[in-house]
Amino acid sequence: MDLLVSEITTPSTPLLFAAATSTIGMSSTSSSSSICSSEASEDSPAISFRFELQDVKYDCPSKSLSGACSYRPLAVLSDHVGPVSCLALCGEFILSASQGKDIIVWQQPDMRLFTKFGQGDGSVKALVSVGNKVFTAHQDSRIRVWKVSRRSENVFRLVDTLPTTKDYLGKFMKQSNYVQTRRHHKKLWIEHADSISCLAVYNGLVYSGSWDKTLKVWRISDLKCLESIKAHDDAINGLVACKGIVYSASADGKIKAWGKEGKRSHSLKGILEGHKDVSLNSVIVSDDGKWVYGGGSDGFVMGWEGSYDFVSWKMVSETKAHQMAVLCICLAGEFLFSGSADKNIGIWKREAFGKLSKVGVINGHEGPVKCLQASPNIVGGGFLLYSGGLDKSLRVWWVPKHCTLQNTEEKSISLC
Repeated sequence: MDLLVSEITTPSTPLLFAAATSTIGMSSTSSSSSICSSEASEDSPAISFRFELQDVKYDCPSKSLSGACSYRPLAVLSDHVGPVSCLALCGEFILSASQGKDIIVWQQPDMRLFTKFGQGDGSVKALVSVGNKVFTAHQDSRIRVWKVSRRSENVFRLVDTLPTTKDYLGKFMKQSNYVQTRRHHKKLWIEHADSISCLAVYNGLVYSGSWDKTLKVWRISDLKCLESIKAHDDAINGLVACKGIVYSASADGKIKAWGKEGKRSHSLKGILEGHKDVSLNSVIVSDDGKWVYGGGSDGFVMGWEGSYDFVSWKMVSETKAHQMAVLCICLAGEFLFSGSADKNIGIWKREAFGKLSKVGVINGHEGPVKCLQASPNIVGGGFLLYSGGLDKSLRVWWVPKHCTLQNTEEKSISLC
């Protein structure tokens, strides 16, 4: 079966843009790729472009999910030196980072290796992009800021580390700026005291969650730390922002919703309770902000419905998605994908009242699936799904948009 991709328009972004319209074929192998033409500069106007892929053939066979529905493994990329810990879509590129300290930039859609950066800066736990900047969170409790520039051979150039030296010098002399982190140990409130596990971006702000149980708020324009919130009773594992609300998922079994009104500081808007004594490892929210899903260490994906004022929440579904911990989840339209320590990726269709119905399971990773990203573009009547695993591989899958639901005993329990 041929996968047809036609007239997919990728929006141009300030981060990275195409120098010209191109026709590129998919490949399951990675190779070095030269940087964009020197004619493209950082200040050049953004150029819209489209990929026109016709009759693209893959060596990888289709694998059945259910009935006539099948997914395709498109590529296995094994260039990382350590387990793949996080992924981010950045314009026409996808970034993947590992616990081996390296960050790789892959060219879409053929997944050629474009460049590498960030080696030697500590194990990378999370990354996000906004405008022409990339923020990376590290095990050494620091956030690094990279500027994307076409004018330099080093396309991703390190420009700062958070907290910045200016921010630090402005606070270190005043004793009231220090907080107790451990017995006989203090730090400035703008500093994280443990690994930074997750990042989120919204409305000119970057949010960072850490194993030190705090949520910090950074202003993108001047990279200043604005707030430090003692958010949870245990490590923060996941963050997501939508409709002015930031959701933090924690090992304490709770997802907390934080909101900001005007120039005021963030305040707690609601608590989404999960299973008792179960860590919540990830959180995702629907585009309309009405549905929140969390992945638990007991293998369940839990769903909550929010009120119109986004203040009160109730659990409406819980789905036994995996036999081992759910480590990551992502949404693509009406579909939810879950990655697990059992090495599998679950595919679920979102239905009424937050219920999830099983579509199928993708297998192929040789280790736990740590991170997932789904492309927002429809490709050949389906989605491109990217998965990173502790087996040090980044894998690319094509999943059809229209699938027949499986008749399975692993069903969602509706609580509404």
